[in-house]
Amino acid sequence: SGVVPQISLIMGPCAGGAVYSPAMTDFIFMVKDSSYMFVTGPDVVKTVTNEVVTAEELGGASTHTRKSSVADGAFENDVEALAETRRLIDFLPLNNREKAPVRPFFDDPGRIDKSLDTLIPDNPNQPYDMKELITKIADEGDFFEIQAAFAANIITGFIRLEGQSVGVVANQPTVLAGCLDIDASRKAARFVRFCDAFEIPILTLVDVPGFLPGTGQEYGGVIKHGAKLLFAYAEATVPKVTVLTRKTYGGAYVVMASKHLRADFNYAWPTAEVAVMGAKGAVEILYRSELGDKDKIASRVKDYEDRFANPFVAAEKGFIDEVIMPSSTRRRICRAFASLRTKKLANPWKKHDNIPL
Repeated sequence: SGVVPQISLIMGPCAGGAVYSPAMTDFIFMVKDSSYMFVTGPDVVKTVTNEVVTAEELGGASTHTRKSSVADGAFENDVEALAETRRLIDFLPLNNREKAPVRPFFDDPGRIDKSLDTLIPDNPNQPYDMKELITKIADEGDFFEIQAAFAANIITGFIRLEGQSVGVVANQPTVLAGCLDIDASRKAARFVRFCDAFEIPILTLVDVPGFLPGTGQEYGGVIKHGAKLLFAYAEATVPKVTVLTRKTYGGAYVVMASKHLRADFNYAWPTAEVAVMGAKGAVEILYRSELGDKDKIASRVKDYEDRFANPFVAAEKGFIDEVIMPSSTRRRICRAFASLRTKKLANPWKKHDNIPL
């Protein structure tokens, strides 16, 4: 593990102790309706717990791509599974001593995309599809998504910039408003660690209102799971470029490859807002004594928005390197990654770290 990329294809039954062999590999792909994985089969489950369950429900492709996150993708048939695996291998280096592969590309690195200037809706509560931004900045619009069906509030996958493989981690505002939760943190942390192990640069696109609140998350250990993502970004020594598109609040801002986690370039769109929390929530805490007076509260909210609902305060403090036009995003991140090609950073020697598992 971490020496050569490892990919498992499950193209039939895989049960008992045999499931742990693919479980230790980097990527697992399954075939819909013909492959399944489980430690104990339906008959044993029925004998021990009296649960009646089919092999497909217990360990089929949809179960492992949507619920358990054991598998990274599911395909219609064996041929598609093999073809998509070849496509993934194209993005990966042969081992950890090599840089990510560079392929011939036919897309201008300085390409300006005017449509990105209107990607962010005027209404701050209205979602937009982050995948549109990813495909518009990628070479030839080519994006290989990993774990698309699991924790869809965060997107992970591979693109190329100037022919070089780049890992992408991005919040998805159309699902749970882009909130981070336990599943999203685990998914992104594993992906970031894979990219770091194989010298694949990481691009992070941020639009996050915070961590998902609630007893379910707290009881499930969101503190420990959120720390996995924080840990993964902090220990990563590969080139890291971050673009803030809209809002980024509180702890979720820090976790998403902020300057404080040794990100190399942090850009923000003019629509970005970096703050501890949204204007309304902040005002209700700061001016609790004035809550009875709606006009006063409204003016306080407006003052807070005027002051903090833009990226310039963060830029003044050095948390943002530059405020850029959305249309020039591809040009700026291509230049950033080009300048980081010779980046060398080594963490202090240790036997191994103790990631908060």
